[in-house]
Amino acid sequence: MANLVLYCQQFSPLEDAVLWELTSQAITKSYNKGDFLLRSGETCRYLYFVNEGLIKSFSEKDDKEFIMRFFSENVLFTVFDSYLNQVPSKFNLVALEDTTVTMIRYEVMEGLCKQHHAVETFFRKLVSIAATKMTKRISEMLEENAADRYRLFVEENNAIHQRISLGDMAKYLGITQQSLSRIRTIR
Repeated sequence: MANLVLYCQQFSPLEDAVLWELTSQAITKSYNKGDFLLRSGETCRYLYFVNEGLIKSFSEKDDKEFIMRFFSENVLFTVFDSYLNQVPSKFNLVALEDTTVTMIRYEVMEGLCKQHHAVETFFRKLVSIAATKMTKRISEMLEENAADRYRLFVEENNAIHQRISLGDMAKYLGITQQSLSRIRTIR
């Protein structure tokens, strides 16, 4: 099982009292496969840390699903535009497996950032990493062909790529399932 405290400590050293304050206000919740953690149109009020399981972030338009990211164990994430600005999300978060997350409310994180410089540093680093990953994702979609996008995904996500359905993988790559099958046989 993943550990939120160890995860936080890798970004910024946090004093025991700060860690206690953070973890004592966190909520742990379990979701069944197929359950929504967040629906499009709702405001994202939590940072989510994945203890166990797998989650996808996606949007829908004209009955077509666009998968932005997958999140598995030992990752802290949110729908940043909705969370930071407290506005309705354009994305859904759904559990792809039975999943347990530890959640930190927006108000709690805001309060901790105001009280503790180390938490503010941690959160800034988290947002910076998320922005960098999003830029990389956009760049891959614009600049790489589907075979290279698949190869990169498998290399960077070896631990989870077998846990993702072919349909979801194809949507993430922006191709059809048939094209993905061809790419996988060539590889």
